[in-house]
Amino acid sequence: MAIPDFEKADGLIPAITQDVETGQVLMLAWMNEDAWRETLATGRAVYFSRSRNRLWRKGEESGHFQHVCEIRVDCDADAILLKVRQTGAACHEGYRSCFFRSVNSDGVSSIVDQRLRDPKEIYGGPS
Repeated sequence: MAIPDFEKADGLIPAITQDVETGQVLMLAWMNEDAWRETLATGRAVYFSRSRNRLWRKGEESGHFQHVCEIRVDCDADAILLKVRQTGAACHEGYRSCFFRSVNSDGVSSIVDQRLRDPKEIYGGPS
């Protein structure tokens, strides 16, 4: 069995990314075998973007790279955990983590983290 088992997972495996120092969950993305191999080869997080239908090298547009410190695979070999040193915001909305909203028991969400950067500053676009 390959570690991870991309064949069993129909080609895409969820990759949870966690800050190596704090343990904070930064994001969830997907990896295919090409993203996996490039991550191993470069030491930087590479994912498969389902919306772009191509490899997504984290930080290629934003400059907010993820330097991989440790990789773990779960017991079924169908989920990946990357422990990284994050440069800048992990979230494309400018937050340290993509998990910046909290949801109460009524289902109402609120932003609980501070935005590090305005996405317009990172990616450009109209003000």
